[in-house]
Amino acid sequence: RARAAQPGWDRAGGAARGQVLRRMGDALAARMDPLVALLAREGGKTFNDGVAEVREAIDFCRYYACLAEREFAEPQPLRGPVGETNRWQLGGRGVFACISPWNFPLAIFTGQIAAALAAGNAVLAKPAEQTPLIAAEAVRLFHGAGLEPDLLALLPGDGAKVGAALVSHPGIDGIAFTGGTDTAWAINRALAARPGPIVPFIAETGGLNAMFVDTTALREQVVDDVLVSAFGSAGQRCSALRMLFLPRENADATLAALAGALAELTVGDPALPETDVGPVIDAAARAALDAHVARLERDARIVARHPRTPPGGHFFAPLIAEVPRPDFLEREVFGPILHVCRYGPDDLPDFARRLAARGYGLTLGIHSRIDRFAQEVQALVPAGNVYVNRSIIGAVVGVQPFGGLGLSGTGPKAGGPHSLHRFAAERTITVNIMAQGGDPALLGLG
Repeated sequence: RARAAQPGWDRAGGAARGQVLRRMGDALAARMDPLVALLAREGGKTFNDGVAEVREAIDFCRYYACLAEREFAEPQPLRGPVGETNRWQLGGRGVFACISPWNFPLAIFTGQIAAALAAGNAVLAKPAEQTPLIAAEAVRLFHGAGLEPDLLALLPGDGAKVGAALVSHPGIDGIAFTGGTDTAWAINRALAARPGPIVPFIAETGGLNAMFVDTTALREQVVDDVLVSAFGSAGQRCSALRMLFLPRENADATLAALAGALAELTVGDPALPETDVGPVIDAAARAALDAHVARLERDARIVARHPRTPPGGHFFAPLIAEVPRPDFLEREVFGPILHVCRYGPDDLPDFARRLAARGYGLTLGIHSRIDRFAQEVQALVPAGNVYVNRSIIGAVVGVQPFGGLGLSGTGPKAGGPHSLHRFAAERTITVNIMAQGGDPALLGLG
């Protein structure tokens, strides 16, 4: 059904597809309150995070509508030799599978679908097992915005079953995926083993995100930005701060300030407006964090841990731990745990390279009032998104296109000017106009 519906959607053109996406953006805005409530109930999102997520989903729809209208209109002329015309155009590839995570169950789910639809594709959408209700509501809103139902199907279920079946299906013309690195590797292997055309694999897979602070940074600003970067959304963002590098000269004072600020956070029910940090997503996530804490207690030093965490549920007390080396983390630890490493004046190049050697490259933070320090860190640590003197989370669609390098993703960046290109097929049309007696445009007939 998706394959039968896709050609007509592709022929409709970018302007028609943009109208549907704009109506979807309006529908999301009109449903702000119930969507925020659902995000709190099913995804454990605080109200602030919920509002930001709905806004991001709206931004994706409207931004990709603009790109569709601009880039999927009439074929664009190319310069070429006299005697022929050359034009370039973009079109849909066919049927895309969009596999989205639970940590942004509305924004990433909607963003992937909106990008694929904007480029002229039909979509089979597989949400995370933990958040099917939010995905179902988003699909209802897409259909209500005028999208033909056959162009977007919801396939909830287990990733090892439904996701694997989608990836291996010969009718799929591309995959958009956000999630864990291990799953991305499995998808990549499955696509490589599949007979037929080599299809695009658009992946975003998280990172070992670091922030480097020097002695010129303003401590109050560092504490604010570290707190929101490490513990916002219960640390369950792919962009969240995992490693904080502090200069030895003032590390003790900064750690004391961070510990005091951590104690002031409210951990609890995300449906209460005073809550700063909600639960982690499920028991498996909490168990993985508990196992990591056991390692920290053995191989590192716990600096501070939140003193008031509700009993029951999937609540996890946020904590700060000082680690002995810059490459202590081998892979992403997905939750509200901040790792801190001290460095001396001569350690920066070595520490930065050892961190970079892990192969990730998503977000990087720098706090300094010296431009040369910021430039040095940027040169040493690859990252798709670099933030100087601010938090490292909350990328805005169209303003801070989001996506990483290396183990952190394939690109193109979500919410950026090239977002739709890998969802699209390119075509060049060349016409020998001498065969028809010349260029009609030169004769005033074009």
